[in-house]
Amino acid sequence: MRIAVLEDDKDQNKMIQLWLEMGGHSCHPHLDAASFQKDLKRSSFDLLILDWELSVSSGIEVLEWVRKQIDWRIPVLFMTARDSEEDIVYALEKGADDYIVKPASKAVTLARINALARRSNSDNPQGETLVFGDMTLNVRQSEARVAGELVELTDREFQLAVMLFTNVGRLISRDHLLETIWGITANIATRTVDTHVSRLRQKLHLTPEHGWQLKAIYQHGYRLEQLNDSQVA
Repeated sequence: MRIAVLEDDKDQNKMIQLWLEMGGHSCHPHLDAASFQKDLKRSSFDLLILDWELSVSSGIEVLEWVRKQIDWRIPVLFMTARDSEEDIVYALEKGADDYIVKPASKAVTLARINALARRSNSDNPQGETLVFGDMTLNVRQSEARVAGELVELTDREFQLAVMLFTNVGRLISRDHLLETIWGITANIATRTVDTHVSRLRQKLHLTPEHGWQLKAIYQHGYRLEQLNDSQVA
């Protein structure tokens, strides 16, 4: 998973980063709310980890901003020393998905993250056939069909299709796609994603006349949208 962390204690920040990387995740650490919010405006993530007590702003304020401005679906895990029942209830009511009281252990932290990942993906379990209108994606066999007709896709094109269709309506950043599908973590300029998206748009007919719109968002990434009848040409 691609995870953004907001923790203003440097030692805690490094420890969380180490745990996540040991667990096979990609960690993007931040020491302050401003840099964290800036990163979320230009990139996308699979999960967020927030501390409550920050030197500037607070984890709750950042959580409210995320839910209003960025994405209401992305899982958010609070990791904080605040341990009262009132605080836990308040954070969950504001939109947190889980809550860990410090000091946390690596085993519990990774288990909670994996549980949130399973919950987030529960609507589209791997190994099953995903159906989107006349589009079917057989994840186990890596097969795509449009109106029953098999469409030849490369492995990367199929992975891209699954990621886009399981995130319909959500902006997925270019670096998120590069990191998840190509394993490229360096911040480099590449046309790889753009080329694959263009091919996928053509092969799967992701155009308004077929009820879909795969939009390029300048300097950010891509968003796949399903159009209603009034929007279809």
